[in-house]
Amino acid sequence: MRKVLFFIIGLFLFFSCSSENENTMFVKGNIKGLKKGTLYLQKQVDSLVVSVDSVKVNGTDEFILTDEITYPEMYYLTLGKGINKIAFFGEKDTVYVSTRLDKFVLKATVKGSENQELLDQYYKVKGKFHNQSLDMIKEEFNARKSGNQDSLDLVTKKIKNILKRRYLYTVNFAVNNADHEVAPYVALTELVDVNIKLLDTINNSLSPDVKKSKYGLQLDKFIVTIKENEK
Repeated sequence: MRKVLFFIIGLFLFFSCSSENENTMFVKGNIKGLKKGTLYLQKQVDSLVVSVDSVKVNGTDEFILTDEITYPEMYYLTLGKGINKIAFFGEKDTVYVSTRLDKFVLKATVKGSENQELLDQYYKVKGKFHNQSLDMIKEEFNARKSGNQDSLDLVTKKIKNILKRRYLYTVNFAVNNADHEVAPYVALTELVDVNIKLLDTINNSLSPDVKKSKYGLQLDKFIVTIKENEK
């Protein structure tokens, strides 16, 4: 009887640990040039950014941090009390972050997160739209300086077209990746001022799992609030 009891307890502990491990995110990596300091793993809870884990580094540039995670969401890696944060999509299992001490954010690379890979792709295209907008600002300045109204009207039209194409690209990106949490995240961070119909399009395309995620729920709540204010 005692053997049976121990066996049952052993099974219970095994499955409990297995369940916990399934929801654990490990953040592993290295910071080239770092010899001593404290690293903090942070995420946003309600309106506050809070630390969920920390590790003191002394004599090595490698680190490991953990957190229990239900759905992929944004995390931040911070060194000491510095204001510079490496933002990345955290996921279950292992995420690898590597960078350099002298260029903590600029040289950061993240691997092991599908959502982060998709977000990097989005930001790459978004950067092209940003560069086009900067070119238009220069053209607008020259048009105003010359007093040529026709040129100014043309530049204004181009600026609106770039903005429209960026919005449409963002919507298409979210719809095409509706089975990833990056979809509602991009909608919430890049499309807060667009037509509600575009947000509805994204929201309606989300997979059931993504709808239940942190950003899926936030997007749905955001849309409901907008519609209520429009009544």
